[in-house]
Amino acid sequence: MPAAISQDNFGQTKDGRCVTRYTLSSSSGRLVVRILDYGGIITEINVPDRNGKVSDINLGLDDMADYETKSPYFGALIGRVANRIAGGRFVLDGQTYQLFINNGPNSLHGGRIGFDKKIWNAHVDGDQLVLKYTSPDGEENYPGELTTTVRYRVSDDDELWITYEATTTKPTPVNLTNHAYFNLAGHGAGTLDDHVVTIAADSFLVLDENSIPTGYQYLVESTEWDLRKPVRMDDRLHQVPGGKGFDHNFCLTQGSSREPKFAARVEHPPSGRFIECKTTEPGLQFYTCFYLNVPSAKGGAVYRQFGAFCLEAQHYPDSVNHPSFPNTVLRPGETYHQTTVYKFGAA
Repeated sequence: MPAAISQDNFGQTKDGRCVTRYTLSSSSGRLVVRILDYGGIITEINVPDRNGKVSDINLGLDDMADYETKSPYFGALIGRVANRIAGGRFVLDGQTYQLFINNGPNSLHGGRIGFDKKIWNAHVDGDQLVLKYTSPDGEENYPGELTTTVRYRVSDDDELWITYEATTTKPTPVNLTNHAYFNLAGHGAGTLDDHVVTIAADSFLVLDENSIPTGYQYLVESTEWDLRKPVRMDDRLHQVPGGKGFDHNFCLTQGSSREPKFAARVEHPPSGRFIECKTTEPGLQFYTCFYLNVPSAKGGAVYRQFGAFCLEAQHYPDSVNHPSFPNTVLRPGETYHQTTVYKFGAA
């Protein structure tokens, strides 16, 4: 059985609310994950390399003041809708909704105060950390009262399981994910060049100048987006047109599934560390952090451009405005389900 979940105080928000940090460990002690009830933020992921040297491979910050003021969604739960909505606008059942604009002309990751900035109700249920948040009808101008439950669990196989459920009182778009930033050499290593990436996707979404899907789904064959076989990032990262690396939705070969299926694997040959992602979601946003710039981060680390990667399992961006994309509208009487699993190890 996994080790018992412990907890300690992580400080206070600027308005005086206490924030609790929970520590989850595998039975072997090889995987130790720390998570806040503020935003469901993963603050640490500690794993050994092939020689047993333990490093924290999860980018983050030292205290609540930093998480509230300078975090680019480090390790956080994202909702109601992850990724971008074009113009911050959508039409649902004949009614137009205008959201907060916080990413160029778009709404990003839930708006001005998304799920990443909420204190969730937390309790421990056996080997699971259970977080629950009820978003009021009209919050961030989304319709319906949305009740979301997220369960974190560390397995004996050194896997981090994240299971999501949500229900609503009115039809509303829902697209949840976790926004962990990884560097398998250690969170402050600063480069992805020596990482090797595989993504099980035969196609990807073409984006316009505002990073919104055009609606076209292109095959990865003979493009820089072909990651179906292992590819070193220093051989590919700077070849992506536009010079910004990857920040694209890969349409997973599996599509939506009832059980988590293989989506991606990232390896770091110098340390032997790897991460594998399995998910029930149809899409994987692979982001190589062109916009990352945090000069004073966790433990004094400096986070720079292309210093980490994200594997954000989710539905496609701007799906609410693309009827041909997998559906993100949740209706009363339905339950949103998602399971994503990150497995850690050293080869």
